[in-house]
Amino acid sequence: MKTVVVIGGGVTGLSAMYDLQKWKKTNGTDVRLVLIEAAEQLGGKIRTVKQNGYIMEAGADSIVARKMETMTLIEELGLEQEVVYNATGRSFIYTDEELKLIPEDAVFGIPASIESLAKSTLISNEGKVAALRDFYTKNETFTKNDSIGSFLEYFLGTELVEKQISPVLSGVYSGNLSDLTLASTLPYLIDYKEQYGSIIKGLEANKQKFKAGERKFLSFRDGLGSLIEAFEEKLDEVEILKKTKVIKIAKENHSYQVFLNNKEIIEADYVVLSIPNTAAENLIDDAELKTEYSHFKNSSLISVYVGFDIPDSVLPADGTGFIAANTDELSCNACTWTSRKWEHTSKSGNLLVRLFYKSSHPSYASLKDMDHKKLLEMALVDINKSLGINADPVVSEITKWPEQMPNYLITHPKNVEALERKLASSYPGIILAGCSYYGVGIPDCINNGVHTARKIIEAF
Repeated sequence: MKTVVVIGGGVTGLSAMYDLQKWKKTNGTDVRLVLIEAAEQLGGKIRTVKQNGYIMEAGADSIVARKMETMTLIEELGLEQEVVYNATGRSFIYTDEELKLIPEDAVFGIPASIESLAKSTLISNEGKVAALRDFYTKNETFTKNDSIGSFLEYFLGTELVEKQISPVLSGVYSGNLSDLTLASTLPYLIDYKEQYGSIIKGLEANKQKFKAGERKFLSFRDGLGSLIEAFEEKLDEVEILKKTKVIKIAKENHSYQVFLNNKEIIEADYVVLSIPNTAAENLIDDAELKTEYSHFKNSSLISVYVGFDIPDSVLPADGTGFIAANTDELSCNACTWTSRKWEHTSKSGNLLVRLFYKSSHPSYASLKDMDHKKLLEMALVDINKSLGINADPVVSEITKWPEQMPNYLITHPKNVEALERKLASSYPGIILAGCSYYGVGIPDCINNGVHTARKIIEAF
């Protein structure tokens, strides 16, 4: 009997095991399936916390709905009646000590019409004129492997990018736009430029795909943790080892020895490394492999939830949150008005907000070692400055994610390929998986889990 070990009980690892178990049951395959998770609970970056009538997501907070449309997974897991969608609303940028609306007809802050550009209160008239370069300048050099920051600045001007686009895009993709490729962010922009002669015209022609009024994100009535619980319940032919850490993987002829912190050793034919690259690189004693791992970059994040005994109607009408444009005005990078965006998160209808503190912010160096009390004090200062709310919180939840947020730099695809080649050559049967390499969204992770399972199935 062969053994497959998946290290890491996040959504990628769970998806891989779910697909492997379906294959095992359908074909009567004689295979042992073992899932190993170091934490007390499964889920990885999905962790739902419930306190005093509030539902808070310590990690990921939603699923991109359109990416789940082709999946039958939600139905298979029996969660179709639990699905909830985000409330629609407008987003702001906090700059010059006030909240300013991101133009409604914009995609990630990029104008999707001339009118959107003209009406923006975030940039000067000079900045708007500079953006018109997009309409008469051809693309002769940029490819999808180039920096999205350089691409946008060249055609839309520096001011529009810095004041309106970068705050949004950098928030979504956790990195400096000069370090991120078009391919890893918005590859269709270069297609629009080629087809329509203008980024703005291309977005305008395809605006139905980006309509703000549509329900773009989904979750579950009891939080995203429902997805993890459903996976776990279905994995009835998988050995799930929680609070168990893998300390070493050693090659033994044509198989592998997986050493656990409880002194147990599991003999495995296939090992899936569905854990962050920072954890995976320490499991195999191989200098060349460590060199390949060293090329990957991660950033850090602190998530701070604060709930108040005041109605969420105190927030600006039709708003769902803001992004901070300037690093010297607030210590946070962004703030989601969670109770407004997700009605199920506040049973009383009272205000619940979530603030994000990223390592890209100059203040992060002083924040990262603060305890819960001091971080909450800092969050309350930011809330008071940005929203004018000066009230005592009734609930709070603070989670630190040090070096856990993958940054897909320009070299990322090549780095992944090099690491894959090294593993295939020296350690066949050990397979990379997860958001460190193949996409950070939950649907991306689920698909990667399925793809990983299929690799193993084909090799059997």
